[in-house]
Amino acid sequence: MKHIKITSRQYTYLARLEEETAPQTCAWFLRKLPFKTHISQGRWSGKAVFIRLGTTGAEVAYENPTSYPKTGDIVMCPGDATQGGGEIYMPYGPNAFACEYGKLAGNHFLSIIEGEQSLPQFGELVHWHGAQEILFELAD
Repeated sequence: MKHIKITSRQYTYLARLEEETAPQTCAWFLRKLPFKTHISQGRWSGKAVFIRLGTTGAEVAYENPTSYPKTGDIVMCPGDATQGGGEIYMPYGPNAFACEYGKLAGNHFLSIIEGEQSLPQFGELVHWHGAQEILFELAD
């Protein structure tokens, strides 16, 4: 079982890769590591932050999709190869995965197993202070 360390400012999380239920998504994500980017407040989904992927990851099929991930579940929406729209979505409270055109679904591929209690504070930091740098890397 592989684990991912997620770091942004003073917040650190340990997440389990959900390789049994989302093998394609996990394989795609492992190829991107270490993955350093910015995470922003979701506009349509409630208490959630997200990372824009554009067309990156559009080749990944839907597997284990959900529109209602719980706090600590991280999902990846593959998007579309021509129009983009892919994203990594991380809720920190009540949410419904959506965009301006309606409901979205994403592959649940990571589950935070350590540090989850600080997700609401991290989400509020992003909400009130804007996009934050975030790093995903394979845990030791």
